[in-house]
Amino acid sequence: MTQETVEKVVIFFAGDSGDGIQLTGSQFTNTAALYGNDLSTFPDFPAEIRAPQGTLAGVSGFQISFGSTEIFTPGDECDVLVVMNVAALKANLKRLKKGGAIILNTDGFDKRNLRLAGFADDENPLTDNSLADYRV
Repeated sequence: MTQETVEKVVIFFAGDSGDGIQLTGSQFTNTAALYGNDLSTFPDFPAEIRAPQGTLAGVSGFQISFGSTEIFTPGDECDVLVVMNVAALKANLKRLKKGGAIILNTDGFDKRNLRLAGFADDENPLTDNSLADYRV
């Protein structure tokens, strides 16, 4: 495994409302600040009061851009996408730059969650090679 030194990283955390995404983002932000990084954040809440779990409408997100140089915005494309289920992946994959890293919870990719996110019974992004442009 090779190590790469970067001056700035943009991470997007995503999952169902109620999964603790905002808390995770806040805790990550506090830790990044404690290590002396400059940062900018952007919480992303769903418009629905309480959308059904596992659906695209219920996905909550939190974006942080942090680094050793001055940070002025939460960033555009993400370097890392952290998702708790398939709906979070489907709703936010467009945010991740090609070659970026995906960290995911495989428990959120069962048949029920795949169906709720709008995938056909024979579709699964973990097995259909649709994530070949990314590091999973």
